[in-house]
Amino acid sequence: MSKKKEKNTTKETQENLEDISVNTEENPEEAAAGSSEDSGEKEPQENAGEEKAAKDPKDEKIDELNDKYMRLMAEFENFRKRTDKEKEQMFETGAKSVIEKVLPVIDNFERALDMAAPEEESEKEADPFMDGMRKVYKQLMDELDKIGVKPIEAVGQEFNPEYHNAVMQVDSEEYDSGIVAQEMQKGYMYNDSVVRHSMVGVAK
Repeated sequence: MSKKKEKNTTKETQENLEDISVNTEENPEEAAAGSSEDSGEKEPQENAGEEKAAKDPKDEKIDELNDKYMRLMAEFENFRKRTDKEKEQMFETGAKSVIEKVLPVIDNFERALDMAAPEEESEKEADPFMDGMRKVYKQLMDELDKIGVKPIEAVGQEFNPEYHNAVMQVDSEEYDSGIVAQEMQKGYMYNDSVVRHSMVGVAK
């Protein structure tokens, strides 16, 4: 019985193979279509690879926004620096204007102190009024020095038109020619800029 079953199975297998070969010969177009479908499955895979290789639009948008952000930050930084510089210049201009108005008061202070009789060592008691004037003058000059206001050195210095304003030439045995020998009005600087030039006499 088993031998008969094996024979029947073999016959059925041969018949099925014959049917497949016949169908292939009768319908060559269908067989070609099947092969083209197989090849078509590979094309989308290749296109997908190309699409992955191309840049994602989202990434392009992110790069564009980052570029705009960096440009905006650079513009803001330049604006901040320019504004700070303008504020500093305005403050310096305003400070110089105030200092220019205070300088005549200092000049009068110094004239008053120079006109007062000098204290003699033999005097037992100093004039309390003049002593108070000197203290106030010293306090005023100390405060001006703290904010950057300093007198320009003149007598004994070589004449420099950037700091000195020569109003006359004087004979001097102490100083050589071109050296400031006399100061008629004290000059002042505020930080690195001249507020008022020194009015001087230069040795011949």
